[in-house]
Amino acid sequence: MTILVTGGAGFIGSNFVRDWFDHSDETIVNLDKLTYAGRLENLDGLADDPRHVFVRGDIADRALVGDLFATHRPRAVINLAAESHVDRSINDPSPFIAANIDGTFQLLEATRAYLAGLDAAASARFRFVHVSTDEVYGSLGSDDEAFRETTPYRPNSPYSASKAAADHLVRAYFHTFGIPAITTNCSNNFGPAQYPEKFIPVVIHNAVGGRPIPVYGNGLNVRDWLYVADHCSALRAVLDAGTPGETYNVGAGCELSNIELAGRLCAALDEMRPRADGASYRCQIEMVTDRPGHDFRYAVDSSKLKAELGWQPAEGFDAGLRKTVAWYLARHDATWGAPEHAAGS
Repeated sequence: MTILVTGGAGFIGSNFVRDWFDHSDETIVNLDKLTYAGRLENLDGLADDPRHVFVRGDIADRALVGDLFATHRPRAVINLAAESHVDRSINDPSPFIAANIDGTFQLLEATRAYLAGLDAAASARFRFVHVSTDEVYGSLGSDDEAFRETTPYRPNSPYSASKAAADHLVRAYFHTFGIPAITTNCSNNFGPAQYPEKFIPVVIHNAVGGRPIPVYGNGLNVRDWLYVADHCSALRAVLDAGTPGETYNVGAGCELSNIELAGRLCAALDEMRPRADGASYRCQIEMVTDRPGHDFRYAVDSSKLKAELGWQPAEGFDAGLRKTVAWYLARHDATWGAPEHAAGS
């Protein structure tokens, strides 16, 4: 048996591939375009693993995807391929429209053609798991209830709008064409192998590199933080037992403001890699001009996932944060570069 994972050389994708092989011997065909955030280094150690078939390519290349379907006959697709950084979408929305909207459309069309050639039993077993974001729901106030699967979509950035469009396409292909698709909307992930433009790697790299730690605005924007391994276990649960046509929110219920998280990271670094002068890395925090349209708060209600599929996050935030800091400290070198963006998610 085989599954097709798209975007499997990226942050969440590469963690999912490794997590999958910790729990299954089933083959993964890993399709990744290897743009700036998709890195073969994230797949180190898998080149000689017969369970892992890596293919460099674009989900928008319908002919290539069709060939992969015909050759490998996967029983499922896990669609993790996406452009995902809000700042980049503000600077240039075009790649987000191409990857997240047209790419998802082309992947769905290739899937539809593949399913048309399967017998009824194989088609009924097939699953298309589309991985999305809580940012499609927009922004919450301080006292608002967490996002539920029924929360209306109100995306506020080109990135979140492109993901919302992809989600709607997936829903439409389920209702119109019967593709057995399931959508997940996850909160902010953290963990090993995240490209150093997102909040946590920016803080770590700038701190250790002796540069200012830039935090947007007043730093009070709030995010719900989910350790990537817990996200991977949620995706396995959804693939195994999720209901086609349904949406499942994935979050850890760990809400922190950006300034609070920056402080926690500095405290961990003070212990794990102290500054030569004995000062705290907190002295490097610098408030910078806020991002345009910056959503104030995200919070995710995962009660449906927990009740229906029995999923629970296993990694405590502090333990996951220390693992993440240790991973980056072990790899803090020129190959990762010096991020230019502010430390805002």
